[in-house]
Amino acid sequence: MLTDLRLSNVGVIADARLEFAPGLTAVTGETGAGKTMVVTGLGLLLGERADTSVVRHGEQQSLIEGRFSGVGRVAELLGDVGAALDDDELLVSRRVQAGRSRAGVGGVAVPVATLNAVVGGLATIHGQSEQVLLTSAARHREMLDRAAGTDLAGVLAEYQGLYRRRAALIAEVTELRTNARERARELDILRFGLDEIGGVRPVVGEDVALVAEAQRLQAVDELRLLAEDASHALSGAADGDWNDPGAVGLAGRARKVATQLAPLDPQAVGLAAAATEVVERLNELATEMASYLATLEADPIRLEAITARRAELAALTRKYGETIDEVLAWEATAAERVLRLDASDERIGAIESEVAVLGERLAALATGITLRRTEASRRLAVAVATELGGLAMPHARLEFVLEPLAELGPYGAESVQLLFSANPGAELAPLSKVASGGELSRVRLALEVVLAEPGNTFVFDEIDAGVGGGVGFEIGARLARLARSSQVIVVTHLAQVAAFADRQWVITKADDGEVTISDISEVTGASRVAEIARMMGGDASSEAALTHAAELLARARG
Repeated sequence: MLTDLRLSNVGVIADARLEFAPGLTAVTGETGAGKTMVVTGLGLLLGERADTSVVRHGEQQSLIEGRFSGVGRVAELLGDVGAALDDDELLVSRRVQAGRSRAGVGGVAVPVATLNAVVGGLATIHGQSEQVLLTSAARHREMLDRAAGTDLAGVLAEYQGLYRRRAALIAEVTELRTNARERARELDILRFGLDEIGGVRPVVGEDVALVAEAQRLQAVDELRLLAEDASHALSGAADGDWNDPGAVGLAGRARKVATQLAPLDPQAVGLAAAATEVVERLNELATEMASYLATLEADPIRLEAITARRAELAALTRKYGETIDEVLAWEATAAERVLRLDASDERIGAIESEVAVLGERLAALATGITLRRTEASRRLAVAVATELGGLAMPHARLEFVLEPLAELGPYGAESVQLLFSANPGAELAPLSKVASGGELSRVRLALEVVLAEPGNTFVFDEIDAGVGGGVGFEIGARLARLARSSQVIVVTHLAQVAAFADRQWVITKADDGEVTISDISEVTGASRVAEIARMMGGDASSEAALTHAAELLARARG
């Protein structure tokens, strides 16, 4: 339920605040005072598209703020965006300015699309655009499905899920068939690549290892010279020349002398141990260097084999990757792709089998949907005709016609067309072609009264278009009845409608010759009687007009 609405710089309204309660609230005022701005502001609050023309002339932006209570049905959506309640009420805001629009829900800034998804269902606005939509086949089906209730809703939800699944499968098999030639070409390319790689049989990191080995073989002479020099420095002359003992021989002499020092001086014991350790490590290093030197043999045959192998690998890296590791990764991906492409024919068969099964199930569900709609159409037509009888259309007839489709559609096996006749003897015809503006208003109200679910908020703008007098009184009575279980807000110019309201807000305007400013205030008691008198076309200060207005209010209270 909407509890509070604030409008700032919206159209001719500079700043106004309206408080709402359960029941029926009427918004009235002179033509051009800005009554429709209340509906426009509320629409923006619910996520409708913004038009910067709504911003008050001379101002930079419009601000609309509202509070809603009883928002449990959107609690999950609020949780998804992180919105929070304020004393069990939800605060919603919308700011409109040149080039952009901003929205907030429960203290969290959200995109306008999210605003509509989260709070758009908290109120239903019936304006002039709704009257146009009332003539569309899609709206006729929606209303009929609402009348059919949860029984149809469950079947329809299952049907639509299966319908989407079948549509996706049909699209997939169509693509598979359409791209058969492209698949064949791709398979040839992939298999050629796999055969080429398979013939070479590269291994992970092979190209890097061969580069290193080739570099070593190409530099073997230089490496051998360097290794011989290092070995000579460590081990000394190969003939045992006393004058060329190498590092090992010199360290051995040092150890011998340090060992002789130890008995003479206890402080030299550590020197002997250190010298012994150096000798042992030098012997190990000399052995390792000799072993390395022994491996440095020229191998032109091996170098030639490496060169040939690298050429084979280079042929692969030119086509399938910068390195052999990338080539092997391409091979793995290509092998998986080949398996998928090879399975396409099998996939086509499996899809066609599933599509056939889904088609049978959809046909059965569609039959059930049609049956439920047929039953609901009779009940709804009778109920709406009864309501229209009370709205001074005693001869009105409606019929929801189910027109079979050539093939199953997303909502079943038929489209829905609402036929209408207002006068006795007149043939039923599409509502859009035979109903006047006033008749459309009454049909819309009758449908809403019949289909209304308790606890909703309904906003009616121009519901009394094209009607007056006794019909207006009946419209007010229907709105009051709807307001027993739902919150109803009506923007009206008819006193007969406003008289039924539990609360009445009046928009007044002032014009200084340059700027028009509108103000909103609630009227009660004598002020409300005067407003009803004004709406009836009388002099609000006339005793007769005031008496007539008071009588109308009393009659509406009934």
